[in-house]
Amino acid sequence: MMKFFQVKKWFAILTLVFTALFAAGTAMAETSPYILMQQASDKLFSDIQTNQNQIKKNPNYLRTIVRNDLLPYVQVNYAGSLVLGSHFKSTTPEQREKFFKAFGDFIEQAYAQILTAYSNQQIQIEPEKALGDKNLVNIRVNIIQVNGAAPIKLDFKWRKNSKTGEWQAYDMVAEGVSMVVTKQQEWSGILRQHGIDALTAQVQKSAAQPVTLSK
Repeated sequence: MMKFFQVKKWFAILTLVFTALFAAGTAMAETSPYILMQQASDKLFSDIQTNQNQIKKNPNYLRTIVRNDLLPYVQVNYAGSLVLGSHFKSTTPEQREKFFKAFGDFIEQAYAQILTAYSNQQIQIEPEKALGDKNLVNIRVNIIQVNGAAPIKLDFKWRKNSKTGEWQAYDMVAEGVSMVVTKQQEWSGILRQHGIDALTAQVQKSAAQPVTLSK
């Protein structure tokens, strides 16, 4: 079993990949999630490379890249509702809206910070499979290690919006550990003891942290 600090280290690496794969520039509702993943990888890293000078001057510019390239293609509200879990029903629509906004800002900040460690990782996406009438799909991705170690195997969860037909990402699983479930467990104590308003305030505080370049 992975120790807690090892899990945190894994997610620091894997969140970078999660950001890369779900940052599609343009997408049609019927586009396959496999295609979106490939487009995502190309688009995000191209933007980072093109704007290296600006990023060095102002690391927070990475937040702009994440906001433009990533957030429109992540189901922030759906992921946020999963994080709230059983506490979701006890919240008001206004409280949920504030939490989802804070959660989206948190994702933006967290992924922008992780992207400062980008070092040309190679990503292999599994061959496209027939989707049929599926609304949920897991896509396996291998992260090729530069040191010759065995590839890191990840599973990304995509969900098709029943109203718009759009495919969007909402979770990532590594070594059996779900990012959504991890946040749900991490924040459940605050929800249980202090409620969603207190959690929203904490998430807002985390989201407001400036992006700093990795040393």
